[in-house]
Amino acid sequence: MKNKTLLYIVFTALVVFGFNQKQILPEGFVYAKHIIPDLDVELRYFTSNNFVGDTIDGYNANQLIITKASADKLKLVQEELQQQNLCLKVYDGYRPQRGVNHFIRWARDLNDTINKSQFYPEVNKRNLFKAGYIASRSGHSRGSTLDLTIINGETGEPLDMGSPFDFFGEESWVDYQNITQVQKENRQLLKAVMLKHSFRNYPKEWWHFTLRWEPFPDTYFDFEVE
Repeated sequence: MKNKTLLYIVFTALVVFGFNQKQILPEGFVYAKHIIPDLDVELRYFTSNNFVGDTIDGYNANQLIITKASADKLKLVQEELQQQNLCLKVYDGYRPQRGVNHFIRWARDLNDTINKSQFYPEVNKRNLFKAGYIASRSGHSRGSTLDLTIINGETGEPLDMGSPFDFFGEESWVDYQNITQVQKENRQLLKAVMLKHSFRNYPKEWWHFTLRWEPFPDTYFDFEVE
């Protein structure tokens, strides 16, 4: 009878808390929406809408995981933008090392160019490593790097940044000049509000930001996004 009672208690707990609860994260990591419930998240590597053209290894859910320190600062960015009827939209955060390894395998397969016209029309795939677009390590795997943009708070439409997310080319450089004044201003708005809240930009990708004084500067994690 005691065993049946114990089983009932365990079963009830599973029902109450859910069989599909999110994974237990390493200490220092959080699900971003636990801190910023209204954050717009579209993990491109959980979809086929990316330069590889397929879901990337380690991305099993559209769940943004980042360090707690990054989430706290990102909340301040979101709150400031909302004062202008704007919001953040995040395309990537924590990236498992196995995802990076997937990029490496893809880059070495020179015959796989399914999304070349959309993401790297002017770059020869054999030059992706030399040009720095693909590397064996990524700051994303440390948990404090984000790829994001700004969207209209009413329509949800991204502001025009002059090039698509993850576009391989000079058009994605923050200070690229051959874009409109509005596109330049949108890039500078994103850069300024992120910098104000301790995120530094990678100059060759207008969407790429890393938290200053990140908590795991030398650790590359490989737990899956679930």
